[in-house]
Amino acid sequence: MKLKLTFATLAICLAARAQAPPQYPTQPIPHPTEQAPTTGTQQTPAVPMPGAQPIANPAPRPGLQPLAPYTPPAPGTSLNLNFTSALQLAQQYSQQILGASYGALVAREDVVQAKAALLPTPSAFNQFIYTQPNGTPSGIFVSNDGPHVYNQWMVVHGDIYAPAKIADYRRAIAAEAVARARYAIATRGLLAVVVQNYYGMLTAQRKVVYAQEGVSDAEQFLAITQKLEAGGEAAHADVVKAELQLEQRRADLANAQLDLEKARIGFGVMLFPNYGQLYTLEDDLERSLVLPPLADVRRLATTNNPDIRAAEATVQLQRYELRSNRALLYPQLSFDYFYGINANQYALHDPEGHNLLGSVAQAQMTVPIWNWGATRSKIKQSEFRLQQAQTELSLAQRQLLGNLDAFYEEAKLAHDLIDSLRRAVTLATENLRLTNLRYQAGEATALEVVDAQTTLLQARNTLADGLLRYRMALANLQTLTGVF
Repeated sequence: MKLKLTFATLAICLAARAQAPPQYPTQPIPHPTEQAPTTGTQQTPAVPMPGAQPIANPAPRPGLQPLAPYTPPAPGTSLNLNFTSALQLAQQYSQQILGASYGALVAREDVVQAKAALLPTPSAFNQFIYTQPNGTPSGIFVSNDGPHVYNQWMVVHGDIYAPAKIADYRRAIAAEAVARARYAIATRGLLAVVVQNYYGMLTAQRKVVYAQEGVSDAEQFLAITQKLEAGGEAAHADVVKAELQLEQRRADLANAQLDLEKARIGFGVMLFPNYGQLYTLEDDLERSLVLPPLADVRRLATTNNPDIRAAEATVQLQRYELRSNRALLYPQLSFDYFYGINANQYALHDPEGHNLLGSVAQAQMTVPIWNWGATRSKIKQSEFRLQQAQTELSLAQRQLLGNLDAFYEEAKLAHDLIDSLRRAVTLATENLRLTNLRYQAGEATALEVVDAQTTLLQARNTLADGLLRYRMALANLQTLTGVF
């Protein structure tokens, strides 16, 4: 019994020490607090390389949970959605989000399994062996201990020294960090897709309204030309020109309505599990959104970018994989403890009164000697994967800085053009009004009126496209920085 307690105590202490969590965080990599020094030129200020800071242990946060089921509205009910509710619906049914979410959940279970492999595992073993008797104590088979052998044990197996399992546990933690970073990447990518579809549909709605106004302007001009022709003040060619303009505007309206319906169908497929759900969108396209200063955007991008987190976690994962494969060269020490009976009678004592219930403890060391270079090959593979991961991390850092500057310049230009586009609509509206007056006074031609109508419609559509462009530019920028 003393031997039993000694081995059990030793195994539990060593296993508890082996399963102590590593320094690598179990959650996505937190925001670094220090920046690596870099150099810059006089034209471009120095920008810290993202992800080059030491990784600190983050505060714990709730894990990912499976998404809640969708409760459909009553048949024939139309839903009025704002951008937030549309984004929440899209997150429930996006295949990229679902795949990344379940990937992170699976990775978390891998961590649980790897941690459990470090701990002692109890099990029960029950066996009865029958050997044909031949008059000898052992029976026909000498290796057996008698015609009837009863085995009923409780077994505890544990590893005293298993560096490969410890490295596998830490590698599983790094793999979970990669999966969580990929979930964040998918979430930000979905944000850009929802922005494109949501505000693209609002833009299509505005273009339908503008096309309807264009038809109204063309009908009004046709009525004017017919009236002037009846009074002998305009040629019939002006009436023909006005009719051609009206037909063109009606075609433009039909195309705009088709574009709106296609946008509505495509967005509805993304949002709802049931095809044909009626819905409307809250129009906040004119709502002003502030573009932060470039310094703030760079700070957010370099400290809160899931692509960098995923690349860093991948490097860490490959390092632990390399340790795991190198550990295959080391000896492994394990123990087993058995408690129960192994006797010819299923009883606590034999006929002579000897005790049949007891324990056995054993320890074993496995020493690898030769496997024809297989372990060396695994080590080389891990080294190559580590070099590849480090190269991809460096590329991801450079791409982040390049995309950040490009996306910011795009957003800045789109923002600056909005006022100019609004002024163009105002001027085009006034130009059409004045041209109509000049035509009725006989100072302008029908061609000038048609040109003014076309210019106004183009200016309105360009303004709608400009507002959409700014929203998309901000969404692309937020895929790098997060919501600001």
